[in-house]
Amino acid sequence: MNLLHSVASWYFKREISRIEQVTTRPVETQEAVFRYLMQEARDTEFGKTHDFAGVQQPEDLKKRLPVQDYDTLKPWIERVMNGEQNLLWPSTISWFAKSSGTTSDKSKFIPVSKEALDSCHYQGGRDLLATYLNLHPESKLFSGKGLIMGGSHQVNQLNEHSKYGDVSAVMMQNMPIFGQLVKTPKLSIALMSEWEEKIEKMAEHTVNQNVTHIAGVPTWTIVLIRRLFEMKGTDNLRDIWPNLELYIHGGVSFRPYREQFHQLIRGEGMHYMETYNASEGFFAFQDRADADDMLLMPDYGIYYEFIPAEEFEQEDPQTVGWQDVEAGKNYAVVISTNCGLWRYKLGDTVRFTTLFPHRIQISGRVKHFINAFGEEVIVDNSDKAIDEACSATHAVMKEYTAGPVYMAGGDGKGGHEWIIEFEQEPDDLSRFTEVLDSTLKSLNSDYEAKRHKDMALVMPLVHIAPTGTFYEWMRSRGKLGGQHKVPRLSNDRKYLEELLVIVHK
Repeated sequence: MNLLHSVASWYFKREISRIEQVTTRPVETQEAVFRYLMQEARDTEFGKTHDFAGVQQPEDLKKRLPVQDYDTLKPWIERVMNGEQNLLWPSTISWFAKSSGTTSDKSKFIPVSKEALDSCHYQGGRDLLATYLNLHPESKLFSGKGLIMGGSHQVNQLNEHSKYGDVSAVMMQNMPIFGQLVKTPKLSIALMSEWEEKIEKMAEHTVNQNVTHIAGVPTWTIVLIRRLFEMKGTDNLRDIWPNLELYIHGGVSFRPYREQFHQLIRGEGMHYMETYNASEGFFAFQDRADADDMLLMPDYGIYYEFIPAEEFEQEDPQTVGWQDVEAGKNYAVVISTNCGLWRYKLGDTVRFTTLFPHRIQISGRVKHFINAFGEEVIVDNSDKAIDEACSATHAVMKEYTAGPVYMAGGDGKGGHEWIIEFEQEPDDLSRFTEVLDSTLKSLNSDYEAKRHKDMALVMPLVHIAPTGTFYEWMRSRGKLGGQHKVPRLSNDRKYLEELLVIVHK
């Protein structure tokens, strides 16, 4: 076996015992993380302002500091970006991860400390690989290269004090030597900012390499695969990379893409692992081969709080800790981190599937839902409904978005409008719509009640979008590649109206 693979496997597998220890004792681990954060930040300006020195337990911090969002922390972050130090975190911060999200056109700049890179972002990657190798001892993962799709923002010099890029660019720029040895493409391509040129260069650079694993957002990975197919005249990625064994995905639910990947990558021994990482940190990864949940890690320098669903709309929402969460319920995630984010509302919602160890599924975004009529449909509902409808009609989905049809006309009823681009269209669109609707009813009692006898909501309206619609739309918005994802649900019609212009060209 390849010497590099043997050494790497030994190195990564050392983490397994630590992972087992901290995930079976998460409450004690989180208590230690909390004490560490308060101790480290007590003499920062933010820590002094909020008397971190007097904080003995999480309840003390709650009394001193309400739940924050980016806008409330932005004045502090901007000061750090302009060169002031020891404001939010004691170590020097000169790197910022730029994140535009999908619900706003405004950019966020998240501070990235050395501690966050080492003990969170990189540690999360190490733990994921250790878990994979432990699950698959026959693996030859490091006998070849790992293709990192990366982001769409080149590292930029903000001013004499600060640099920024999307989080993958920041990680690549600071990556340890081992990571540089096993990854592809070369840094000059990986950090290209013009996404269409970047896809072409990536394809040219990697088409004849021995790629054993890929990491990236599904949408843009598929774009690269299609270009490779054009270059090689094939429709199976294994014909190009016969030793490919792992695809690491995250950012959006993989459920709607699963069948498409199975068609693009055919053959035995292909594995998939989901991660939950963002500009703000690396949070969780899939640790079971046949499950669709992820192990939430308690020792990455992040202290977690969770807002129950009934508190989402409160001005000062109440939070619970690991010891008080319940399986099956929706929570919004709040984090305090070793990069200086304090009681920061992440914007994601999660549902716990197991406790001790705590595993989660991402159920959506706090702002990604349709609730125009009290139906409270979340992304987890829509992903599952799309999956069922595709299965029932032999369809393969590429992208979708949905929003409300407001009450209008004499009957005063509303509905939901869907725009879906297919890799393979349904053999019966009416049947597809029926299954979509019935699955939503089975998953969501509020939706079912509103749909009962068409009392408030009528049958969904589904448009089939021409091939390339979503790509063209994302390009028109300057959101090709990297961290940019198609917003699945919206409580207004802004995205729908923009897309319908393209659909009806």
